[in-house]
Amino acid sequence: MAPPDDVGTDPDYRFSLANERTFLAWIRTALGLLAGGVALLAVLDDVGNTAVRVVTGAAVLVLATLLPPLAYRRWSATERALRTQTSLPEPGLLRLVAGGLVVVAFLVAALVIV
Repeated sequence: MAPPDDVGTDPDYRFSLANERTFLAWIRTALGLLAGGVALLAVLDDVGNTAVRVVTGAAVLVLATLLPPLAYRRWSATERALRTQTSLPEPGLLRLVAGGLVVVAFLVAALVIV
């Protein structure tokens, strides 16, 4: 796939900057998840059931690892749509993060209960 700036025409710079800010927000979210996963696995070693804590920490780390490449893919697809004046891509990344956070919330609840 060609870089997004190889197709179409330059869009209004405000839209490109907004797209970049959204990408950076996803990166900040990934960094926060990464810190939370490390905290679950390394810092909170005496909290709750060890197996549940490890599964929860691993789930958070997997989500944190998936987020940056998917955010880049979303940024690229959005930039390409802006440059070619086509429809924006579907928000699949939102579904992944929302679903992943629901799973993590249940695991944290299990960690607190067990």
